[in-house]
Amino acid sequence: MVYKITFYFVKFTYFSLQKLIKRVKYWLEVEIGVKKWVIIMFMGEYHHTIDDKGRITIPSKLRYELGEQFIVTKGLDGCLFIYPKEEWNNIANKYKELPNTKDARNYLRFFLSGAIVGEFDKQGRLNIPSPLIKYADLKKECVIIGVNERLEIWSKERFEQFLDANEDIISDIADKLFAPNI
Repeated sequence: MVYKITFYFVKFTYFSLQKLIKRVKYWLEVEIGVKKWVIIMFMGEYHHTIDDKGRITIPSKLRYELGEQFIVTKGLDGCLFIYPKEEWNNIANKYKELPNTKDARNYLRFFLSGAIVGEFDKQGRLNIPSPLIKYADLKKECVIIGVNERLEIWSKERFEQFLDANEDIISDIADKLFAPNI
């Protein structure tokens, strides 16, 4: 089967170009059945504010990588986790394999009870529900960090406390994680 692709060179705005890219991705994934093999690695530190309505702006590069819908849930260490939909599906499949033990049930209750499907508004903001805001103690100033397959949203104070508490031991942690097995 041969597909003919014709390119038209016209002037695009940023948003019309994004729509075109989404259409082409959809056509490749659904119409032809091409598997998506994209590896996303989130990284970096971004400082933003959350407004009184619980909205926080996510940087445009990160919005593009997250996609139109993503999952926001309680994270560990007092922050929020944000996963792209594909990564969330991988995690959900692993959770299905957990044994039906008290620890597994408690962990799943914690992790899944606050999970929501997130979407951006027209200004690129994420509306965080009040239970998640309360859990992460998000106030005016927040820090968004990329951590490999996910984003984390921290209150500025908690993130600074985390950095201060771990600054002296990070070298030891790296040695334990990456030292060859003896």
